[in-house]
Amino acid sequence: MAKSWVNLAERIGADLHLELELSGQGGRRAALIRALREAVRSGRLAPGTRLPPYRSLAADLGLARNTVADAYAELVAEGWLTARQGSGTLVAMGVPPTPLRQWGSAEPLQRAARVPKKAPPRVRGPRHDLRQGTPDVSVFPRTAWLASYRRALQQAPNEAFGPGDPAGRRELREALTEYLARARGVRTEPGRIVICSGFAHALRLLFGGSGGGVLQGPLAVEAYGLPFHRELLVAAGVRTLPLPLDEDGARVEELGKERAVLLTPAHQFPTGGPLHPSRRAAVIDWARARGGVILEDDYDGEFRYDRKPVGAVQGLDPERVVHIGSVSKSLSPALRLGWMVLPERYVDAVLEAKGEREAWVSVLDQLTLADFIVSGAYDRHVRRMRQRYRTRRDRLVVALAAHAPHIEVTGIAAGLHAVLRLPPGSEQAAVRAAHWQGLALDGLAEFRHPEAAISAPVGPRGPDGPDGLVVGYATPPEHAYGAALEALCAALPPG
Repeated sequence: MAKSWVNLAERIGADLHLELELSGQGGRRAALIRALREAVRSGRLAPGTRLPPYRSLAADLGLARNTVADAYAELVAEGWLTARQGSGTLVAMGVPPTPLRQWGSAEPLQRAARVPKKAPPRVRGPRHDLRQGTPDVSVFPRTAWLASYRRALQQAPNEAFGPGDPAGRRELREALTEYLARARGVRTEPGRIVICSGFAHALRLLFGGSGGGVLQGPLAVEAYGLPFHRELLVAAGVRTLPLPLDEDGARVEELGKERAVLLTPAHQFPTGGPLHPSRRAAVIDWARARGGVILEDDYDGEFRYDRKPVGAVQGLDPERVVHIGSVSKSLSPALRLGWMVLPERYVDAVLEAKGEREAWVSVLDQLTLADFIVSGAYDRHVRRMRQRYRTRRDRLVVALAAHAPHIEVTGIAAGLHAVLRLPPGSEQAAVRAAHWQGLALDGLAEFRHPEAAISAPVGPRGPDGPDGLVVGYATPPEHAYGAALEALCAALPPG
């Protein structure tokens, strides 16, 4: 019996904060009884709360075991506690706590609470969601991820739970070295990979603040891209200069004295399409000639449908390209897992910017992802989702052909979103119509650089640039996708 109590203490591991007033009558046992009664009466120990085993509480308070056991027994007899074999000692369910009193007032809070307070309004989301940037989170591979988590936890060395390497767990960096070489054509080694929490974190590490980052501006960016990234760079004091786009991607021949350029070469965001091979070579030549660096955002490189895989630009010159990726599109943005593949000359500076303790990704999540990749579960998940998203894309194309044949769909050979080209001057009206349909999506203008010339991307354009909608067909769960497509078609301008 004693052994079972010890095991129970180890399983529960409960802590109980009690202040014993030993100056009163009755000695230690009476002081403990008073303290426990007060804890229950005040509500600090709620009905049903399991108390620590008497051995554990005795050790915590420096009391004899019999003293605690006797105190528990008396409180059970008085009805404050209940004790049942196999369940331990609990606060009795029928003991109402004394109401707390307002600070500096003798009035109970319950009296003040008689006037009902309005509940905060519930923020209702859209009925349909076709915003870009999110995978179908309803199909996160919970079972496979849990299996990898359990293996990672069981196999983790003891040192994994202490202060670690700011570069990230070596197990994950080794797994990424093999995976990125095989799937994306990246040439690297574990010592050149730094784990981060995503692309935005990578930008913060590279550019820092107040001009003291690893890299310096000005930074050339594509004329269309995520406003959040531009805002982050501006906040760090980095000037961004827009590069025009056409059907072959960013016009890198217009690069000049910039120190770095940020590109989405596998699938330009948001307009779609890969960077033409001649321009991939040209931007490498520019970096070599200028001593510049290319930031490669490989945000959805695994998802391609109607074309051969486009390898990473990093493979052309690992010393001139910072390759940045994450699992935000392939698995879930909630995991906050990403990586930077760095030229050797930047590794130490990035690690110094990251620091020895802060802004780290969970070690267990890193080890889980490493196992997920090595076990083949990541490849299986990507293949399964590639087929699912291809089917989603095809349904979008079919729906538009049937209900809006005058609307051109572009950027659909890869990725998780498409761009619908609209008649000039109709974008804002279409976004408003979508809102009335309960549909959330983004207009193309939302992604245009404020200094971009109104000349690109290719397509019909009005006085404010080309009109379009960015449709994230991967976002909704499967059961909601059909209704989202119906709402989209209803919001489009007539032909």
